[in-house]
Order: sequence, then structure tokens, then C-alpha cells
Amino acid sequence: MLRIGIDLGGTKIAAGLVDEGRNLGASVQEPTRLPRPAKELAEAVFHLAERLLKEQGIAWEQVECVGIGIPGTVNRETDCVEYANNFGFENVPFVKMVKDWFPCPLYAENDAKAAAWGEYLAGAGQGSRSMTAVPLGTGVGGGIILNGTILEGENGAAGELGHMVIRQNGRSCTCGRKGCLEAYASATALVSQAKEAMETSQESLLWSLCGGKMSEVNGRLIFEAAAQKDETACRVLERFTEDLSDGAANIINILQPEVLCIGGGLSGAGEALLAPLKRKTAPKVYSRASKKNTRILLARLGNGAGIIGAACLNEQVEKAAVKK
Repeated sequence: MLRIGIDLGGTKIAAGLVDEGRNLGASVQEPTRLPRPAKELAEAVFHLAERLLKEQGIAWEQVECVGIGIPGTVNRETDCVEYANNFGFENVPFVKMVKDWFPCPLYAENDAKAAAWGEYLAGAGQGSRSMTAVPLGTGVGGGIILNGTILEGENGAAGELGHMVIRQNGRSCTCGRKGCLEAYASATALVSQAKEAMETSQESLLWSLCGGKMSEVNGRLIFEAAAQKDETACRVLERFTEDLSDGAANIINILQPEVLCIGGGLSGAGEALLAPLKRKTAPKVYSRASKKNTRILLARLGNGAGIIGAACLNEQVEKAAVKK
């Protein structure tokens, strides 16, 4: 039997087929087109999944279940999204709205947790007992897998790792606090810091790489400039990886996972990100003298992690039921 995974993002909705071996097959996507009413969005999610099946000549009878990753706090008991700032959701029964459209069981989870579940089952965390995933994108998310299950917390909101404070009274964060990891170690923060540095470094290679348009600066260009030994880009990344290592060390010291998986768009930088992060994190870890320590790895599934993890949410529910 096939499963459908749906990754609902702020800019696009992606849906894909996942087989029994947790392999991602055909997929489709379309713009999310925010803002839009929750009911309209729920209908759009269904029609995208239906389009996927029609394009592949597959009937609903061949689909075991559907899973969806949603940005925000998902309450699986009430089928409500308690809070999703980018969608304008606050205690909206969005999961129920989506379920009403589908002719098969549907499971929902926070999108970062769903992606973490995908990496745990089929990516960087495969074979481990515990894994913590930290996606670096617009924000800094988190998904914690302990003993083979997703850590939900008392209210389903566990894993907001980007909102640990790493600098007292530091930069303002979108959550309303100051000094959060997200304000220093997200892709958004990296670009913001690079732009600030460029204002006082007119000779920086970043200016030519972005065509003189600061609005064109992104994470890829910053790493590209650093690879060419641009002093400004190197300085920005030095500070960025230092801040990220503070967060990584905190996560390791608290949870001691077998694997710390770094994902999101910035993970595409590869060793240029991973090597300095590992070097700077190591001396900050309390258990550094231990023979066993957390392995810091890059995510392996890319954009497919959210789809695969969502499609396999039924496995999480089944495991949780057995433990009860």
C-alpha cells in the first residue's frame, strides 16, 4: 500500500507518494497563496493530493493513509492548530477541516517534527535510538525523537529549539523575546547579519555576487563568498557558526541524543557549515571526555524529509499506542 505525505509550507504545498520502504516517489506542488481562509486551504490540500493520484493513475483504494506536516502547534486530540503565526491560525480546527475531505485515515504533526521523523526513519538518523533535528531556514525549528517516538510535550509544542536564549537581552526575536537562537542562527539571521556587515564593507565580494542589489543576498552567496576568502563573509560566518554551536551544545548537554541532525536550506552548504560547527561545539559539550558522544550530521533527505515524515506519521501513532 502507498501513503501520501503532505508538507504544508508558507510558500508552497508539496505532496508525494511514499512506498512501504519509505521511499519517496512522484510528487507535486503548488503555491500556498497566503493569506487565505483555513477552509479554502484545507480544500486546496485535498485537491493537490487528488491531482497527484490522478497523474499517477492511482485510486484512493490503493492509499493506506495520508500525513500532513503543518507549521505551528498541532493538538492531535482536538484536531486544532493552536497557533501558527505565518498562517494567522489560533485555535483553528484545521486538521479536522482537512480530515473531512479525505476518504482515508489522516495524521497531522508540526512540520519540523514531521521532517525530523522522516530523517530519523529514512535519513541521517536511520538506525539510531534518539535524534534531535534542527532545521535552519526562515526560523530555527526542532524535532526530538526519543526511543523511537516524537517528543510531543504536555501540549504538543515540545521542540521549539530556536527559542532558547543564547544571548541575554540580545537581538529581538519574532516570538517576542530577545536573544533567541533563531535570531542568530537561522538563514534569515545569517542574511541579515551579512547585509549589516556589507554596509561598512563596500569592497566585499558580496556586492558583486549580488549584482549590487542587497535584496539578492542569500545564504548560498555568503558561503560562496567565504569560499573565495572574502573577509566580510568569513567574519559573518565565523560569528554565525559560533552562535549556532552555542545552541548545538545546549541541545546536546540537555538531551544527549545519538544524532544531532542539521537540516533546512543552510545544510546545503555541506562541510563549509558542518566542519566549523563540529569544531566549535566539541569543547562546549559537558560530556566531551566520554567515549560516546553525539554525532553531528547533515540532513540527507533534503526537501523530501517533510513529505516522507508526514507519510509515515501512522508509524509514530502506532508506536505511541503500543507504549500506552
